[in-house]
Amino acid sequence: MTAPIADTPGNADRARSSLEALRAEIAKAVVGQDPAVTGLVVALLCRGHVLLEGVPGVAKTLLVRALASALELDTKRVQFTPDLMPSDVTGSLVYDARTAEFSFQPGPVFTNLLLADEINRTPPKTQASLLEAMEERQVTVDGTPRALPDPFLVAATQNPVEYEGTYPLPEAQLDRFLLKLNVPLPSRQDEIAVLNRHAEGFNPRDLTAAGLRPVAGPADLEAARAAVAKTVVSPEITGYVVDVCRATRESPSLTLGVSPRGATALLSTARAWAWLTGRDYVTPDDVKALALPTLRHRIQLRPEAEMEGVTADSVITAILANVPVPR
Repeated sequence: MTAPIADTPGNADRARSSLEALRAEIAKAVVGQDPAVTGLVVALLCRGHVLLEGVPGVAKTLLVRALASALELDTKRVQFTPDLMPSDVTGSLVYDARTAEFSFQPGPVFTNLLLADEINRTPPKTQASLLEAMEERQVTVDGTPRALPDPFLVAATQNPVEYEGTYPLPEAQLDRFLLKLNVPLPSRQDEIAVLNRHAEGFNPRDLTAAGLRPVAGPADLEAARAAVAKTVVSPEITGYVVDVCRATRESPSLTLGVSPRGATALLSTARAWAWLTGRDYVTPDDVKALALPTLRHRIQLRPEAEMEGVTADSVITAILANVPVPR
């Protein structure tokens, strides 16, 4: 195996330029949704996973397919349905009558970018089949662990939990997602642009015809990750992240605050965002910029707070406004 060349500044700069070009490339297929694109790139840099939430028809699936195409990554899609079994995701042992032996048949999880479509439409048993893959980067079948490719990212889409026929993800699984990105309905101007594209013959099932081409690859990700790992985090920033997360545990509006895993995730995403914006050090603004997508799915509102219209985002925003910011 060749030695990595990711540590040189030139490679890191080229990787940053390539990842910045993703926005323009994905825009050939998806109108708007820049925050979701940025979140997916941050997750790749942090070796994390992303939960995309939005009503049907806002291009969640198209966004993930466009990202895979622009990054030249292997991708597979699993449509999560009520009758989906765990082995349909991870793979299983198959008996071969010719050899009288069992052989392992890999499931779709063995890919770089797994699109878990409508993950909250399948029962908890099948949802849990992804826990080991997301945390350990491996799948264990019949006592034998099997490593997953690198990079590996689960991009799961889900409909809002109040929609009929959904199974809310348990806290343990939500905590495995680095980011929860809300995919909103487009503005009037963006929706007009979408319709104009379709009127001109745009086919969302044929991204090649739309002009999408790879602008980055695994080597760029390796260089970028090495650069992100060198991004400086001062003790003041570390303390600020801890104070923000601890404040969620003391909030009267919450029954569940952010765990230490969540604090680690916030530090990681802030570092990646700092590097993407061209700096080699983290500021409090970087922490604030990633606090909502990193923490909103890791807290649990009290029922009475929900009845009063309090949201996870409003609680986190209030905490950011009250926790002292280091100079």
